[in-house]
Amino acid sequence: MLRRRSSPWIHRKSRLLIAGVASLGAVITAYIAIPVLFGGKVTCPVEGCDKVLESSYAELFGLPLALFGFLAYAGMIAISVAPLFINAETNLPLRKKLEEFTWPLLFLGGASMAIFSGYLMYVMAAEIKAFCIFCVVSAACSFSLLVLAFIGKEWKEISQLIFAFVIIAMVTLVGTNAAYQISNGGNTRSDIRTASAPANVVLAEHLTASNVKMYGAFWCKFCKDQKEMFGREAFSKVDYVECDPQGKNPRVEMCQAAGIQRYPTWEVNGQLSPGVFALEELAAMSGYEGDVSFGNPAPSSS
Repeated sequence: MLRRRSSPWIHRKSRLLIAGVASLGAVITAYIAIPVLFGGKVTCPVEGCDKVLESSYAELFGLPLALFGFLAYAGMIAISVAPLFINAETNLPLRKKLEEFTWPLLFLGGASMAIFSGYLMYVMAAEIKAFCIFCVVSAACSFSLLVLAFIGKEWKEISQLIFAFVIIAMVTLVGTNAAYQISNGGNTRSDIRTASAPANVVLAEHLTASNVKMYGAFWCKFCKDQKEMFGREAFSKVDYVECDPQGKNPRVEMCQAAGIQRYPTWEVNGQLSPGVFALEELAAMSGYEGDVSFGNPAPSSS
């Protein structure tokens, strides 16, 4: 009597492994996304996380990038376990059909997430020049999902799978670049897009005359928010101190001497005040008594 050949263990357990790895990724991204969504700050065990998680790359369309990561991991969990809820003894054809339908989706998800994570790892190393342990672990989860999707079943046409991976990689990279361009208005650094009301300019001149300084970093999204409140013309008159050596005209020694720990930080009357402040608050803090009709009258056209 012929005995049916048993399938490799990785094929039998691959969906559970994918769900497990995706669950780890979901926990990590949720840990990052939840504090950001509610105005908090992510606690990191190693130095460098704040620099990465406060950069413009950590936000997409006004939402934390980790939120999109969480949704991607949740989708992988749902796709991987969906066939397991169908009883193989009573409805084997439906289960087999759902398995065959979802495997390409798992490969698509794993490939796109791995490519996107690779892009972020490049940005972290080459652009931001900082280390985020959560980001690295999440990237490892994404690469693991791709590997598990590849070895988790017996693919009939490996050459077609490789071709599909190349196409997915190109679409992911082009889509990622386009998404950041749209989300950041064509730039991912620190260009100021808003215009300045006349009162903004007068306030900025007053702050500089009063020896008020703003300490920040080019990659800091909160610094960018503060700059946008002033507008391009007004902020050009603010005494801004760039604390990152990779930024434009950095004054790192001044930041170190002042003991700057967070960005942005304002120095007013010798006192350090970290955070983003409304222009009205800065006016009150600095003793400004001029026009207070602050605002950004119209988006900059250039």
